[in-house]
Amino acid sequence: MVPPSPRLPRKGQARKRFGQHFLERAWIDKIVAVVNPQPGEVFLEIGPGRGQLTAPIARAGAIVHAVEIDRDLVAELEARALPRVHVYQGDFLSVAPETWFDGDRPYRVAANLPYNVSTPVLACLLRLAREGRVSDAVLMLQKEVADRLIARPGTGEYGPLAIAMALQADVSRILVLPPGAFRPPPKVHSAVVRIVFRPDRVAIADPARFDAIVRHVFTQRRKMLGTTLQALAKGEGADARAWLAEADIDGQRRAETLSLDEFARLAAAARR
Repeated sequence: MVPPSPRLPRKGQARKRFGQHFLERAWIDKIVAVVNPQPGEVFLEIGPGRGQLTAPIARAGAIVHAVEIDRDLVAELEARALPRVHVYQGDFLSVAPETWFDGDRPYRVAANLPYNVSTPVLACLLRLAREGRVSDAVLMLQKEVADRLIARPGTGEYGPLAIAMALQADVSRILVLPPGAFRPPPKVHSAVVRIVFRPDRVAIADPARFDAIVRHVFTQRRKMLGTTLQALAKGEGADARAWLAEADIDGQRRAETLSLDEFARLAAAARR
């Protein structure tokens, strides 16, 4: 829970510590069109702010469960008493899913994410999708983060986030927004992405091990796999050369060149 601020912001004034930037009206309409809410659908909205997306989604006949960290914005939203909107105060990353999830079908997700928490929120959504709680998401992100979501092997943006998304989702970039689309204008460009969660593309026997292998090799992404893996293997009493041979991967390659299938083979070969 967030303690009250000693000085309340003026109505509509963004709080820098929460990474708040409010969208201009024309861009709100474009994003709502991308979301395309339908009557009876149920949404999770992360950081509804002043309800710029909340209100039009609810007007379309959808139900919205909105989690907001700023208690003053929560009070403002609750005072509006928007039909079909349920507001919860707290940090989304700390709020138990049972707080907002009460259905027998997955929710859709809509969010204008603060840039400083976008990566952990994405990781949380992947977990929720694996649990069957969310089906798809339309998210506003910093453009650089969006680039990392859709990155392909062999590019500088390719890394653990792209691999995790490739495993569990189909991701497309829909819009790119200039800083002037917000009040106050951020110092970076933004992008809207659509994420459709799906069953794993490749079989992963041990997801935790898969994730650990991927993260380890990208800590030194410019080094050859044989070098980066050997330290991990040695600590476990194993031989990285045997892992690479079993996975049929050249140890002179770098992590950023491996496909999702190759990472799956490597994680299976590097089982404990």
